[in-house]
Amino acid sequence: MLDTDKITKLRKAPVPPALHLIDGKARAASDDATLPVISPLDGRELTTMARGTASDGEAAIAAARSAFDDGRWSGLAPSARKKILLKWADLIEAHALELAVLGVRNNGTEIGMALKAEPLSAAATIRYYAEAIDKIYGEIAPTAPGTLGLVHREPVGVVGAIVPWNFPLMIGAWKLGPALAAGNTVVLKPAETASLTLRRIADLALEAGMPAGVFNVVLGEGAVVGEAISLSMAVDVIVFTGSGPVGRRLMENAAKSNLKRVYLELGGKSPNIVFADAPDLDEAVKVSANGIFRNSGQVCIAGSRLLVQREIHDAFVQKLQAFSEKMIVGDPLDPATQAGAINSARQLEQNLSFVEQARSGGRQVIGGQRLLEETGGYFMQPTIVTGVEASDPLAQHEVFGPVLAVIPFDTEAEAIAIANGTDYGLAAAVWTRDLSRAHRMIAAIRAGVVHVNTYGGSDLSVPLGGVKQSGNGHDKSLHAFDKYLDLKTAWIKL
Repeated sequence: MLDTDKITKLRKAPVPPALHLIDGKARAASDDATLPVISPLDGRELTTMARGTASDGEAAIAAARSAFDDGRWSGLAPSARKKILLKWADLIEAHALELAVLGVRNNGTEIGMALKAEPLSAAATIRYYAEAIDKIYGEIAPTAPGTLGLVHREPVGVVGAIVPWNFPLMIGAWKLGPALAAGNTVVLKPAETASLTLRRIADLALEAGMPAGVFNVVLGEGAVVGEAISLSMAVDVIVFTGSGPVGRRLMENAAKSNLKRVYLELGGKSPNIVFADAPDLDEAVKVSANGIFRNSGQVCIAGSRLLVQREIHDAFVQKLQAFSEKMIVGDPLDPATQAGAINSARQLEQNLSFVEQARSGGRQVIGGQRLLEETGGYFMQPTIVTGVEASDPLAQHEVFGPVLAVIPFDTEAEAIAIANGTDYGLAAAVWTRDLSRAHRMIAAIRAGVVHVNTYGGSDLSVPLGGVKQSGNGHDKSLHAFDKYLDLKTAWIKL
């Protein structure tokens, strides 16, 4: 049960200006420039943050390089790193409500989701990788007598992590957890519109005993700070969650510099496919609505394309409309709210432009209006667009808002063709009673994760990654370590 009195107190608390954390010290930008932090709850300035320069990025990279090279972190026994990481996770959990409210004021996620998906999820992720690191072994190769072949797993070095604004703590922890547990040092660049909670947990890392320079945070604009990180000759790996154009830019910069490895999660246009034999259509309606409208659709794996078999299409859409119209959109710090604010005025404008384009193209739009404009905040109605063709812009491009494109289909083969008919391949779902069909669909759909009779909810035990232009590499699970550990062969003549 959420403590509403404490939430009220925290929402009124002043937020101090956010500064970089470089080599264990809070620093202003090198030119003292700042950026306003605008709250999506009311469109007002919440605080300011340092507007990072390229030299700020270079200072953080130098600190991370020095901290890696002198072994103050990588040279610790895995059990020693584990102890510090576990304490860090405990501190994040102890400050969970404070972090959740701060995050909501910064990016607009409804508090019920924010508490679970942000600080509590981040703490669980850091614990998972802390517990795993002293259980990852090297290998002995099957060599001829007189020769010993050993395979060592070693940290890659300096990791540049660039994370998005929708779930900064959750997605940040997916990268920080395995990277730091493996012995690497990190330079983190949060999104301009959601930097405050990541900056706060960096202080908690120091409090937990993490050595200075191991975890650095540089605030500011991606075009400046992200550019400096991706062009650096001293960064060994880039991990990024965000848009396709930025992902391409990072790869280009890696090629221009030291050929650093670049791992990308670039979003999706995920199909949610409902067959007429779905085991529970009411459950499918509820889960499908939450899969696109919670957090106002600002979810990488959001089921933004709903494919419904034609014989149940009209009835399903009616149920979906009835459910969505009852959803409470509003103050994200009210525990009763089911969908909070859009992250920024720019994102809201983009969402509404997609809706207007669909409407002008003759599609039927249910909802699609800005809400609560009098508050100054950025709120939007859950939106259902029917009559969508598979080739429509709304069916091809990621909106990243509460906008659902509904597409009818007749046959299994048609559903597969529509599902695979975009440049993306991050997530998908299939609703059917037919076990054989479920397995055929899992095999046929090109996506990193395929849900059956559910949408979302997978835990840390399984990887998340995309195919096609949804990216490469994986967050979550033990497979995430693959990005942060190098293999070194020792070939020994005995």
